[in-house]
Amino acid sequence: MITKLLIANRGEIACRVIRTARAMGIATVAVYSDADAKALHVRQADEAVHIGPSPAAESYLVGERIIAAAHATGADAIHPGYGFLSENADFARAVIAAGLIWVGPKPDSIEAMGLKDAAKERMIAAGVPVTPGYLGDDQSIERLKGEADAIGYPVLIKAVAGGGGKGMRKVDDAAQFEEMLQSCRREASASFGNDQVLLEKWITSPRHIEVQVFGDSHGNVVHLFERDCSLQRRHQKVIEEAPAPGMDEATREGICAAAVRAAKAVDYEGAGTIEFIADASEGLRADRIFFMEMNTRLQVEHPVTEEITGVDLVEWQLRVASGEPLPLAQSELSINGWAMEARLYAEDPAKGFLPSIGPLDHFHLSGDRIDTGVEERDHISPFYDPMIAKLIAWGEDRDEAIDTLTDACRSVEIEPVRTNAWFLACLLAEPAFRRGDLSTGFIGDNQDRLIDPPQPTGNLLQAAADDLVIGSQAATDQFMLQTLRGFRLNRDAEHSVRLRVDGAVRTVELDDAEVWQGYARTIVGDGDLRTFFEDGAAFQFSPDRANPSGSHSAHDGDIVAPMPGKVIAVDVTEGQAVTAGQRLMVLEAMKMEHALTAPFAGTVSDLSVSQGSQVQVEMLLARVEAVATE
Repeated sequence: MITKLLIANRGEIACRVIRTARAMGIATVAVYSDADAKALHVRQADEAVHIGPSPAAESYLVGERIIAAAHATGADAIHPGYGFLSENADFARAVIAAGLIWVGPKPDSIEAMGLKDAAKERMIAAGVPVTPGYLGDDQSIERLKGEADAIGYPVLIKAVAGGGGKGMRKVDDAAQFEEMLQSCRREASASFGNDQVLLEKWITSPRHIEVQVFGDSHGNVVHLFERDCSLQRRHQKVIEEAPAPGMDEATREGICAAAVRAAKAVDYEGAGTIEFIADASEGLRADRIFFMEMNTRLQVEHPVTEEITGVDLVEWQLRVASGEPLPLAQSELSINGWAMEARLYAEDPAKGFLPSIGPLDHFHLSGDRIDTGVEERDHISPFYDPMIAKLIAWGEDRDEAIDTLTDACRSVEIEPVRTNAWFLACLLAEPAFRRGDLSTGFIGDNQDRLIDPPQPTGNLLQAAADDLVIGSQAATDQFMLQTLRGFRLNRDAEHSVRLRVDGAVRTVELDDAEVWQGYARTIVGDGDLRTFFEDGAAFQFSPDRANPSGSHSAHDGDIVAPMPGKVIAVDVTEGQAVTAGQRLMVLEAMKMEHALTAPFAGTVSDLSVSQGSQVQVEMLLARVEAVATE
């Protein structure tokens, strides 16, 4: 049995593995970069080893340093988590060659499923249904275009070494094919060092269904049923659930049996996930569900499977890696209730999902289960994925799980970092989602409506007016944290006050009515500037004292860098007139492009950057001066 485990990862997955290891009596070793020196996973582990600078390429992706840390601390096993080196067959071989236990599948299994074209050929041989398409070695534009024409548009171009939503392009007609092919190849070459592609028929009503599988070194392979991960944005999962809505027993039996055959075809050991794409145009049917790829690791969304089966998948990983047989046979596994998971990110949906970095000065989460790698006073770094936590809910049925998860999203209170909590709550409230009418294009098709910024309710406006204006004597210069608990206004009915809400002026008609008496919301603030939380959103309030005209204040038009990065495009010039929402420039940061837009109509001034400029967080890039009004 493993006695000391090194976790070659960070954040919530490192904390998740530490939790189970501790329960099993296994000592733990964390590794950390400069940016993570004070991180939660470092504080929770029994020991911690520094492995390099903040960029992942210089720390978490340097296998030699991780193996050296294991030897230095006397660890006898390495758990890779997910991401980073978790699906790197060469690293797995190096761990084994160093005399350590690799908590994962055999390197040959990782390699067999690593290239999508070779994996699909194996699946065909194993009798696993695959999407119609082209897998050939001839990668000439002429051959690929000819195959696409034969398949019929729309088609999907996929990098054979791709993953994580990268190296994928939908082509709607023949005229687009060559341009999309070249774009896909460039991204694939940059991301994976391999520009080969395959073609697949585009599924018009796609659902993302995946099956959790588990194998051991004794030849046993079981499935732990399916998950539905159809709610995605740019191929990144947002909300996952288990089981899949609309899945009947016959279809479940067919898809899960296919997943077990897929795992056996590569002699699989450990936790793995077989991902399928389902054509749901006629509901979920076994003959319309096709193999997509295999993830040879533990998935981010594994908690929903744990919640409906009662199985600790990390414990199974550690036992199987120690040579034990699977703890349960297939006949002993069953589905109990319904589970859902929402990924809480440090990002602002109203600003194009722009990542938000900085300190977590106020941090409060609640719910059935929270998997996180941060606590209050920790920091969201620009170097890694901006996921803050996974909010997980269980219910007797799907409606109960949705309601519980919605409550968890609406109760999120985080400041000053922005989050997608209100977006998640809106998504869960969508009638189509509640009906189980899902597709991978749902968010994209409805995004404009879903990211419409939330507005404070009348109750919150009344509460803020009372706190900031009527009760201004309570405002002090020191940091405050309080909760409103039952109060009523005692003033004339027609009285009104002016407030700034996230910079915009609002007139609040004060109401004597008791409909909001007892309204309770947390307030975080310093002096006149306060943050109020409501339904997962954070609103910044202040009295409109300095600018009673309601025009924009001196700083409303400041365009500042939300994080360190590089300016890759500047669309405007000094003195140019712009409209509200017009793109001003594009910042490349955290491996993503972020458009910075005009907050209102006006004229560009103080433009301080050009294409190629490197910028630091909160650096002033430009200003938009509001158009004067009579």
